[in-house]
Formats: sequence, structure tokens, C-alpha cells
Amino acid sequence: MQNALAKPLRMLLQLCMSDFLDFQTLKRPKSPNTYLVAPAGFADQASPDEEGPIFFCSTDSLFSQVEALVAMRKDWRLKALDAQAGRISFIAVSKLFKFKDDVDIAILPSDGKSTLAVYSASRVGYSDMGANAKRVNDLLASLQVT
Repeated sequence: MQNALAKPLRMLLQLCMSDFLDFQTLKRPKSPNTYLVAPAGFADQASPDEEGPIFFCSTDSLFSQVEALVAMRKDWRLKALDAQAGRISFIAVSKLFKFKDDVDIAILPSDGKSTLAVYSASRVGYSDMGANAKRVNDLLASLQVT
């Protein structure tokens, strides 16, 4: 019996200890201080604000671009990175008040191309005055140029 429980328990612990957001079970707060971009069918339970764009490159290439963007920004602090899983998580710190927002990214394959899901959420406050939407859209615009 003990061996029968070991594998499910290990899997549960990995899920609980993961540094990454689970987009499939994401439930957004009622407050307007989050922003979500995701491909159709990926995070439907959370009602994405926008559909994830398609990039004409491999998932590895898109991951490298996102990783480089995060590394360039002095106001973004890497929290977790898993190239194999295509996941990046970081903390964005606002310049004036030093508010911390959590950002999770999943790089996904899409018919020989790639797409992504991005969720940016404020840790405090009711409204972010559009900061999360701006952050996500700026990130997407930077990727579309590269």
C-alpha cells in the first residue's frame, strides 16, 4: 500500500512546490488588477483578456527571446525558469512605489510555430491602473519586433 501512494504523493508535492502558475486551473480575482493573454482553449476558465499571438519561430527560439527580455530589464527579477517546460516566472517591481507584480509565462507549440500564455497580477491593491496590461502588451510588442 505504501508504494501505491508514493507516486501520487510525489506528484502532488511537485505540484504544490512548483514555482509556476497552473494556467488550466487559474481563477482570477474580481479586482481589475490582472491581465491574461492565452491561446484559445488554454486558460478558458480564467477568461483571457486577449488571445495569444502566433510567432513564426520554434518554441526554443521564442523561449530564448523571452528569457533575454526578462534578463535585460532591471525592474524584472527572475523567480523561476524551466527551458524544457517552456516556463518563465518573474517579479516586476514598479519604479515609483516598488509594488511587486507576479508574471508567469508558458511558451507553447502551435502547428510548427509557437505561441504563449502570459499572466501578470498585482500582489496588492484593487486596481493596477492598467499596469499589468501595459506590461504584457509591451512584452508582446518587443517579441513581435525581434
